[in-house]
Amino acid sequence: MKMLKTTLAVLTAAAALGAVSTAQAGATLDAVKKKGFVQCGVSDGLPGFSVPDAQGKIVGIDADVCRAVAAAVFGDATKVKFSQLNAKERFTALQSGEVDVLSRNTTWTSSRDAGMGLMFTGVTYYDGVGFLVNKKLGVSSAKELDGATICIQAGTTTELNVSDFFRANGLKYTPITFDTSDESAKSLESGRCDVLTSDKSQLFAQRSKLAAPADYVVLPETISKEPLGPVVRKGDEEWFSIVKWTLFAMLNAEEAGITSKNVEAEAKGTKNPDVARLLGGDGEYGKDLKLPKDWVVQIVKQVGNYGEVFEKNLGQSTDLKIDRGMNALWNNGGIQYAPPVR
Repeated sequence: MKMLKTTLAVLTAAAALGAVSTAQAGATLDAVKKKGFVQCGVSDGLPGFSVPDAQGKIVGIDADVCRAVAAAVFGDATKVKFSQLNAKERFTALQSGEVDVLSRNTTWTSSRDAGMGLMFTGVTYYDGVGFLVNKKLGVSSAKELDGATICIQAGTTTELNVSDFFRANGLKYTPITFDTSDESAKSLESGRCDVLTSDKSQLFAQRSKLAAPADYVVLPETISKEPLGPVVRKGDEEWFSIVKWTLFAMLNAEEAGITSKNVEAEAKGTKNPDVARLLGGDGEYGKDLKLPKDWVVQIVKQVGNYGEVFEKNLGQSTDLKIDRGMNALWNNGGIQYAPPVR
């Protein structure tokens, strides 16, 4: 009898826990719909990723991911507000609920994914740590930086990566840390440090903001893996799935040749079953995510597919002129890959 009571108590507790979990499921989506916009955490100013333009509008690939989430949820990519956050502020802002999603050139690591109550939803940009130097320094390799003074942004994975690289190669260096990427770049420009280190994408971005960008070169070494992607709070799988599949939709659209210019025509007249499923012409795949049937159409129509967003913000038509490289699709020499909608 005692065992039976214990078993019943455990089952009752489990049922109660399940009821709580069910009640909490979708809390972020409900809150987003109630306030009428997605609150997105972005960087404090990184060209190509998230930075105010001349009119004060936040532009960049990270910002566009948030606009794509808004397009999926509301059918309106403008229903998003941005919080500019430095590296130290970003995780606290997400954990506290100040932002609904963090899309801020943030590296996916085990400790962040498993130990901070956060979940990464995918990889927006595959990157790696590198070094930016003035050509006058006369070095062509990171292994020639013994004794250098290095500017590093505090609160980033770069600090550990640089320490590991210099120790592994028997080199010495003096780190100087700053709270913002702009402070780091200005210190390189003023000569306070010999080297600026960060993710290579950030180095290209910061170089474009210097008074004489041509005087600086990014050294060839890439010393770490830095998969950058959106982050949400752990415990709300519904919101996690929405943000995750928003990025996957953009990648799948590029692979299928669906662009902002042809998406509406393809949605109405495609004969391709994969495209029909992606764009809502066949099946109820949006319903699984609690999204409208045309959620992918709205993402691509209003924001673009992944390739369009990359080219607009980072590609050869921009000041950054970053090659797709690893961020090309899997069938075009890169490693970007999305599961199918089916």
